[in-house]
Amino acid sequence: MWGLLLALAAFAPAVGRGLGAPSSSVPGLAPPATTGAPNSTSALPGSRAPPPAGKNNGELSRRTPLRRSAVPTPHTSQQHVRIRIIKKKRVIIKKRKKLTSSSSLVTARPPVTLDLPQKQEPGCPPLGLESLRVSDNQFEASSSQSLGLGPHRGRLNIQSGLEDGDLYDGAWCAEEQDAEPWLQVDARHPIRFSGIVTQGRNSIWRYDWVTSYKVQFSNDSRTWWGSRNRSSGMDAVFPANSDPETPVLNLLPEPQVARFIRLLPQTWLQGGAPCLRAEILACPVSDPSGLFPEMPAPASSNLLDFRHHNYKAMRKLMKDVNEQCPNITRVYSIGKSYQGLKLYVMEMSDNPGEHELGEPEVRYVAGMHGNEALGRELLLLLMQFLCHEFLRGDPRVTRLLTETRIHLLPSMNPDGYETAFRRGSELVGWAEGRWTQQGIDLNHNFADLNTPLWEAEDDGLIPDTVPNHHLPLPTYYTLPNATVAPETRAVIEWMERIPFVLSANLHGGELVVSYPFDMTRTPWAARELTPTPDDAVFRWLSTVYAGTNWAMQDPDRRPCHNQDFSLYGNIINGADWHTVPGSMNDFSYLHTNCFEITVELSCDKFPHETELPQEWENNKEALLTYLEQVRMGIAGVVRDKDTELGIADAVIAVDGLNHDVTTAWGGDYWRLLTPGDYMVTASAEGYHSVTRSCRVTFEEGPVPCNFHLTKTPKQRLRELLAAGAKVPPDLRRRLERLRGQKD
Repeated sequence: MWGLLLALAAFAPAVGRGLGAPSSSVPGLAPPATTGAPNSTSALPGSRAPPPAGKNNGELSRRTPLRRSAVPTPHTSQQHVRIRIIKKKRVIIKKRKKLTSSSSLVTARPPVTLDLPQKQEPGCPPLGLESLRVSDNQFEASSSQSLGLGPHRGRLNIQSGLEDGDLYDGAWCAEEQDAEPWLQVDARHPIRFSGIVTQGRNSIWRYDWVTSYKVQFSNDSRTWWGSRNRSSGMDAVFPANSDPETPVLNLLPEPQVARFIRLLPQTWLQGGAPCLRAEILACPVSDPSGLFPEMPAPASSNLLDFRHHNYKAMRKLMKDVNEQCPNITRVYSIGKSYQGLKLYVMEMSDNPGEHELGEPEVRYVAGMHGNEALGRELLLLLMQFLCHEFLRGDPRVTRLLTETRIHLLPSMNPDGYETAFRRGSELVGWAEGRWTQQGIDLNHNFADLNTPLWEAEDDGLIPDTVPNHHLPLPTYYTLPNATVAPETRAVIEWMERIPFVLSANLHGGELVVSYPFDMTRTPWAARELTPTPDDAVFRWLSTVYAGTNWAMQDPDRRPCHNQDFSLYGNIINGADWHTVPGSMNDFSYLHTNCFEITVELSCDKFPHETELPQEWENNKEALLTYLEQVRMGIAGVVRDKDTELGIADAVIAVDGLNHDVTTAWGGDYWRLLTPGDYMVTASAEGYHSVTRSCRVTFEEGPVPCNFHLTKTPKQRLRELLAAGAKVPPDLRRRLERLRGQKD
């Protein structure tokens, strides 16, 4: 049994921490009603009694600092409250499950109830810690354990690298000997602070989180006042986290207008350190005096619907666009999610619903991970923009819709999105809503075609015995009990039904474009450069998007989390980043003709709707320019020389590239290529192959490269015999010569 002894020193009323009146130089920045009021040391509302003996996994460390006052008050004394916990020595194995349970507190004063609003809903938008609108030099702290745990790392949802102790740790952490730790943010102008969202430290090796904190404000970073409890007038102590990842929202009892805000950890996990990640909620205020420069609000020149849309709102918006532009749009469903929500697609073309000979098919897919919401909204904005600009007669958009058939799937995982949407942009965290309702990560759920391809290459079977394209689905993947999400099956059938040429898969949480292969060729390698035969094309496509994305091209932007992709032009081979078996990109390349990349759109997976106008401006040009890349390379029709009919499933092979494409049902094809001279061969079953030279230039538009194939004598004989016709004399003589050659 453990013995627990709490020795509490007698104490006199504590003196405030120099809580002076705020500056009155800016209108509306009046001080609180009282200053220099005693600090309160409180337990969190609803905190439990100390746990039974032997159950200390949830106990917390609390430092009770020596109180200081800038102006001592008469008849008061400064007391240091000491807490000693005496335990028997015993080896304790800490289990992760118990560490994340709710913790009991050791407090030095009777509990004081915090008057918080009954319904905790953020009223003001985020200041921009997570989205990087708040720069690193706007942070300050009392101390930091290292540069990688500096104040600039105290951003909501920031992710650490695999190793602790580098420059990219997962939180701000104060030094262990820091008696009064604090994290400070400078808003750079007066603003109305209304709430705080906190998380603990992101790390696979340590558990650190703050369990309660106070908040202070200032206009000059020297004189501070605290957030007060409405009923008692004492400093409010806010409940914080009980695990490292779940965001916890606290609204201030009264919003405060100030320039600076400080978070002062009061208690934290025992054995850990005061570490936190945060987002600050704040509304702009007017400044009639003009003493502070006005903050530019995110804006767009396009009058579009800049808000987050749940399933019902998304369906209504797509219906509205279709009604506004009925001649160039069509809304259709490719299947249903596990919970029965339809996977809606917006088709945009001058002849919707019809594949026109020679017109390439392009797709954008978003929402594969339900909590990565920006891609969903960008596609909804894109369909509105294309409709509006087509009606205005914009020549660029008109050409795009006339020469291309565009398909927009804004939500591949609608079940996951609904989960994330209900939590809200600041409270959804890093992973909630990522998976489907069945708990499946869709970006690992496609068939692994890389392994059979590479095994066949190692055995020398490519391309004579095993094709280097359109690899079939493995048998295990087609079984009824295979772990394949209905969303995945729907997308595969969609891919097989439409001859897509180009695609992009929109994700969030980083600022980088990745390209296939996503899976490492060396088994079990965590990362390894694994290019496709079309590496030059994929690097071109990735560079086009990254090079026209405003955020990626910002020379002053900082890395999102733990890698600086700007050093590599904001593009990376997917497998060289981290291996992803069963990715949609690899599957699309190996099972169909379609070349697909992944675009990580923003550091913030679920940006606040006030940031959507700027995100649209960041990506608008890139979205349009990428669609236009379907014109690069060669295109043409493979026809029967006698009938002039198109030949379906003819194979287009390019010398030097170990990856072929095939023709659509009308005989038309598109082969993405970078500028250069190529020897191209068209072949089909029952026909003589034809090879010709095709030159790809830097001029816009695909280079025409058509083929006419002649049937082999055997094929002509089969067709005549099948039709019951008489064999022509010339064909009979040719067959006899062939038999003589064999003899």
